[in-house]
Amino acid sequence: MSIMPPKVTTRSHFTLALLAMVYIFSFIDRNVIAIVIEPIKQEFGASDTLMGLLTGLAFAVLYGILGIPLGRMVDMGADRRKMISICCGLWSIATMACGMANSFWQLLIARMTVAVGEAGGMAPSVSMVSDLYPKSRRSTAMSIFMLGPQMGLLIAMVLGGYIAQTYGWRTTFIFFGIPGVLLAATLWLFTRDPGRGVFDTEEERRQAREARNIKAGSQIKSIFQIRAFVFLCLGVALTGVVGYGFGIWAPTFLLRTYEMPLAQAGFLFGMASGVFAILGTLCCGWVCDRLIKRDTRWQLALPMLGILLSLPMGIAFLLWPQTSSFNLAGFDIPFAMLFCAGFAFFQSWWPTLTFAAASHLLTSSQRALGAAFINLFMTLIGAGLGPFVSGTLSDFYTQTMGPDGLRWSLVTVLCLLLASALFYGLAIGPYQRRLKQLDVSI
Repeated sequence: MSIMPPKVTTRSHFTLALLAMVYIFSFIDRNVIAIVIEPIKQEFGASDTLMGLLTGLAFAVLYGILGIPLGRMVDMGADRRKMISICCGLWSIATMACGMANSFWQLLIARMTVAVGEAGGMAPSVSMVSDLYPKSRRSTAMSIFMLGPQMGLLIAMVLGGYIAQTYGWRTTFIFFGIPGVLLAATLWLFTRDPGRGVFDTEEERRQAREARNIKAGSQIKSIFQIRAFVFLCLGVALTGVVGYGFGIWAPTFLLRTYEMPLAQAGFLFGMASGVFAILGTLCCGWVCDRLIKRDTRWQLALPMLGILLSLPMGIAFLLWPQTSSFNLAGFDIPFAMLFCAGFAFFQSWWPTLTFAAASHLLTSSQRALGAAFINLFMTLIGAGLGPFVSGTLSDFYTQTMGPDGLRWSLVTVLCLLLASALFYGLAIGPYQRRLKQLDVSI
């Protein structure tokens, strides 16, 4: 009896779209706090360092650490659809609880609960997306899924800024928590798991069967014996510090430096960062799928190039004279926002292409755990330290340099991109050799 080859169907597209929507709302719930830092700080009398703790470490520690056992559960056969649905419902309810907090510490606990829920969303989602499409279409599929951070940031900044200014910061959290509960129910009721490794080669399936019988410690060891994967984790960690530090504090930078109203700062930052990050995400996936047919090294060379190009854009945004502006549709817009858009465009390349590269490096029984480890480095180090270090440096520079403390704090953090690009470069050779070892053709 012949086995029908796997096919990409309308159900595949619907599942991908729904997973992307869930991921979008995870980033809305994660990042909307960036636009309400100032009103929360004023209400609870917190310092920049404490706000960095709230927006960074309080979220990242639980999110990163819990992602590992949950990722292992997925690789061992847990129902990915059910896990994502349950976790989406939990973080959405916790987001609403953030809006009901009566003290800084209650808000901190609610924020940590958001992290517990989101810890079980990323790894199973990446694993499912990898099984919805063949390798030749995986970078494009991953780029659609990875619209989550960009769309989430756009919606959180633009709509969140308006809601916070009009109705207060508490309403913002409650408003964005409700749709997540509905998405969780829809995913549970109307999708199914596509199966593990359905588009893999026979050699990959053989290695996946062997890997499932390996104990957790040995499985982790086998993943970190893949040299390219180690370099990617280090590169992601440093780029994450920059990305999260910049993303959380840039709206506050606009409020303090340009003295903008909350809604205007959210709108400008959301449009510049969100729209151009969406364009960058779609562009890099489409371009990469074509370039890797000629040379597989482009899978990592392209994100390395994006990281290097984003550095001067970010520095220009922070240091451009604040008196320089242009008029668009009757609105006075700081010229620096053009560099903010450029930074977002090039920074959006590395997440998409890194997760796609990891799906090629790992077998189907390792992908969720591998994605969880990338998430661990990106969040525990990136999201955990990025906002916290930026806030701490801002307090320090403000004491020594005056009101431009936040500006120079972000410039300092941006320089970590040079080290990140180096790690991506070091991963290219081992990545190509690993593909040959797995007999992967793209």
